[in-house]
Amino acid sequence: MSDSLRSVNSEPEWAAFAAIDWGDQKNFWRLLPADSRKSEHGELENTPEAVEAWAAALYERFGGRPIALCLEQSRGALVYMLSKYAHLVLFPVHPTTAARYRETFCSSGAKDDPSDTESLLDLLMRHRERLRPLQPDTTPTRLLQFLVEERRTLVDDKTRQGNRLTSCLKLYFPQLLHWFGDVGGPLVGALLARWPSLEELQHSHPGTLRKFFHEQNCRGEEKIEARITAIYQAMPATKDEAVREGAAAIARGLVEVLATLRQNIAELDQRIADVVATHPEAALFDSLPGAGKALVPRLIVAFGTRRERFADAGEMQRYSGIAPVKVASGKSVQVHFRRACPKFLRQTFHEFALHSIGQSEWANAYYRHLRDDEKKHHHAAVRSLAYKWIRIIFRCWKDGKPYDEQIYLRSLRRRGSLLGAVA
Repeated sequence: MSDSLRSVNSEPEWAAFAAIDWGDQKNFWRLLPADSRKSEHGELENTPEAVEAWAAALYERFGGRPIALCLEQSRGALVYMLSKYAHLVLFPVHPTTAARYRETFCSSGAKDDPSDTESLLDLLMRHRERLRPLQPDTTPTRLLQFLVEERRTLVDDKTRQGNRLTSCLKLYFPQLLHWFGDVGGPLVGALLARWPSLEELQHSHPGTLRKFFHEQNCRGEEKIEARITAIYQAMPATKDEAVREGAAAIARGLVEVLATLRQNIAELDQRIADVVATHPEAALFDSLPGAGKALVPRLIVAFGTRRERFADAGEMQRYSGIAPVKVASGKSVQVHFRRACPKFLRQTFHEFALHSIGQSEWANAYYRHLRDDEKKHHHAAVRSLAYKWIRIIFRCWKDGKPYDEQIYLRSLRRRGSLLGAVA
């Protein structure tokens, strides 16, 4: 039986069952002792001191015996506060699952915090075999999770601010969009910080511009001369002083924001590299073709170090959202893209599969087969490739052995797979 459908008989002898509905200011709780049919309820302040007092009181009351505790978080302040208590076994529930379970027995849609805890407790009591108890991974792995997720957030912020800068430049200085490929990069940032407008840029001496480009590590002399010539030949996009001054002020602010984001991303990259360098799973995931320094830490986080976390590759394929959803009703059968999943995790496998196409012989052949022979569109083909990769990586992960492309190609040939003919 899989970890997510374990037998209730294998559980500890629970002293009590509890549920907490998290709130920004207060947490509402409901408790049912194992030897009672009457539940208790109350509230506690959302502070470490209040949670400590509540957890300590339960420890004293039930002699340190285990208590099953259901809550609508797998991460967050309350989870981190409660996870340090050994007598509290946390059963996180996805908010959508909790909401739909509550709606099943309350079709009117009525909702309040005390009734939420009653619904969560009922879910814990009746369907505990379908819930997965929270078992935190190692400290380095959880640290990596924080770092790589924050890095993705900062990269998305950088993209967003770069798009804002692009829109701003279109108003008064659109030539920069043609002269430089990345307006959110340090070169354009340094240029705008020194010359916020085309007119100011054109007043500079050619030698000054040439020196500036050299200082910014621009080494192509022909490209430098072409840019300088283009600068002096350019025409202002507008003569409206309000637009020029206002847009230039906005551009300067966005340049500063982008510089800060680049610095923050660089610092995170260094810290991630330091953690990966000493992580026990690093060599395994570094062996994957196309992983690279950005995806190795994300793949470490995706699988973690606890081999018992997933019973088979299918669990990971479904949990990550890479596996499609089949909907059957009568004679109708449809296959849909899986939307209910951790989006960052699905993105990790999708990006890895995409990068592997240029580094793995069989991955490239499989992708080309899906595109050319089965006429799948690009993203569907990449997801199908990711589906295969999860099964392969899962086997390596379970065995604790790095991936070897040649071993896998020989295996494909032995099975008579067309993909084995690529070598």
